[in-house]
Amino acid sequence: MPGLATKPRTQDGPSEFVPEDELPLIALIGPPNSGKTTLFNRMTGLRQKVANYPGVTVEKHIGRARLGHDRSVDIVDLPGVNGFSARSADERITRDVLEGRIEGLRTPDAVVLVVDATRLESQLMLVEPVLELSIPTLLLLNMADELESRAGGLDDEVLADRLGVEIARTDARTGRGLDAVGSFLDRVLAGVGDDLSAPRTVRGPAARAGLPLIDAFARRRAIIDAALDAANYRPAGPSQLTDRLDSIFLHRVLGPGIFLLLAVLVFQAIFAWATPMMDGVEWAIASSGEWVASQLPDSWVRNLLIDGVWSGVGSVLVFLPQILILFLFLGILEDSGYMARAAVIADRMMLKVGLQGRAFLPLLSAYACAVPAILSARTVEDDRDRLATMFVAPFMTCSARLPVYALLIAAFVPERPILGPLMGTRAATMLGLYALGLVAAVGTAFLLKRTFLKGEPSGFVMELPPYRLPSLRTLGLRLVDRSKIFLRRAGKIILTVTIVLWVLTQFPRVDGAPPPVDESALGRMGQVIEPAIEPLGFDWRIGVGLVSSLAAREVIVGTLGTIYGVENTDETSLELRAALQRDLDLGGAVALLVFFVFALQCMSTVAVMRRETAGWKWPILQFVYMLTLAYVSAFVANQLL
Repeated sequence: MPGLATKPRTQDGPSEFVPEDELPLIALIGPPNSGKTTLFNRMTGLRQKVANYPGVTVEKHIGRARLGHDRSVDIVDLPGVNGFSARSADERITRDVLEGRIEGLRTPDAVVLVVDATRLESQLMLVEPVLELSIPTLLLLNMADELESRAGGLDDEVLADRLGVEIARTDARTGRGLDAVGSFLDRVLAGVGDDLSAPRTVRGPAARAGLPLIDAFARRRAIIDAALDAANYRPAGPSQLTDRLDSIFLHRVLGPGIFLLLAVLVFQAIFAWATPMMDGVEWAIASSGEWVASQLPDSWVRNLLIDGVWSGVGSVLVFLPQILILFLFLGILEDSGYMARAAVIADRMMLKVGLQGRAFLPLLSAYACAVPAILSARTVEDDRDRLATMFVAPFMTCSARLPVYALLIAAFVPERPILGPLMGTRAATMLGLYALGLVAAVGTAFLLKRTFLKGEPSGFVMELPPYRLPSLRTLGLRLVDRSKIFLRRAGKIILTVTIVLWVLTQFPRVDGAPPPVDESALGRMGQVIEPAIEPLGFDWRIGVGLVSSLAAREVIVGTLGTIYGVENTDETSLELRAALQRDLDLGGAVALLVFFVFALQCMSTVAVMRRETAGWKWPILQFVYMLTLAYVSAFVANQLL
């Protein structure tokens, strides 16, 4: 903000003025499930950007918030942590950001520490290590309304005095209390009150008495207990709604049944609910393509733009509604608190294969994408369990497989009701493919934990949050963020691949005209690998698609559209369906589906696996194992059908 001078802290050297084109930096920190990210989304809205911290795969979320008509700040949303022990990458990154050790990110001018007011006994453990950094800090008691409604309470002023930090109550879902955040930041950035920037110490009986407590954890525990006692803290009483729902969702019989029913609902919605939106996207792509084509002269440029770019990228964009519906359901389940219960249910089964329930959440996130799933496996503390979780994560059916599944299922599976309006044959087929990937993941984990990664599974303890209504604002921002990521993927990888494929179909020229596809450079490349895939029921066209899909699985849809010369390549395209039905029999179609269930056709996953395991041993083993399993399984499927 022009004209504003602030005093950032550095590890060595005096304070200096921030250039006028730099905004003050505010760090947002808190334990997992404290509502920190909800607060971040409410303060920044759509003014966010996501990147990776230098040298690691941890994501960096930075947004811009307005404090008034003429004042803005940058807010960095740090990973959710319970301490600074640096046992995980998230904890190291959080500590390094607060200490100003991250390249390209200066020391924060202030810290906003968010804790769940209904779980203060455990969540206040972050207060002392944050205050020791001597950065102006505001402690937010988030979800304070829930504390009050459940007969809990405390004296904020006494707690603030005992802990030595300013305190405010907020509700990130409704925006209640955000004025206190703005007021605090205004005072800090204006330099009002020298005490805001003075080093802080946590006060309390344990600190003043100078106990001979070697264990820092025990010392902090004693300080927090004394401070809460002095503030007349009354913990939130049990939630009757949570208790009633847990008696159903965590029931040994009803719990797994409800989870399966929710899965059926999601897969049916992917087909039934997404169809009108997909039709709208398809119409928009086709109409815009026709308009652009009418504005350009007949030339190779128009052919490249329409037949290559528009057809290739558009063939993938049409599946965006299905992907967003999947993310919507995942967001609702996570924000409502149900996802943690699903982890508890899964723990009973995962113990039998050698994994712990904590691995369930990374594996579940792999249904969106294997890359963040591998990254989130850092929450699994046991090294063997963590490596096994990362190894099997790509078996979970990610959103990139949806376009392939939808296209082939629409072409070869007629739609008929099975459970009335709840499920049709196509949704059942989709669910079966997801189940097949899950079985492969479980079986592979079972083998790993009894061979290369043999060892006893570690204990699983998870604090279950109360059930809450998901925030529509947070869900909306998450869908916008997922859309941006998907579109960037389409704009980079898919666009590049479709252009290269189109160029390969244009040469060698015959009398100045492009050759038939089977005689083009692309066709000849496919014919080279055709003998290797012919036992699977695939021809050279499918072979080209398999090779191109190594960049990104969904690219095969655009590839087939380019090869067949089909403009509208989605699962509703009758022309593309007819082409596939002509060149693939039922055995080949099933084999192709099975191949995509098992094969690791994602170089981004391989790259992240290499970084997370610090070498090529496990990524190569993972790629070869999954490719071998895919080839053998596809061969068996083709022979049986």
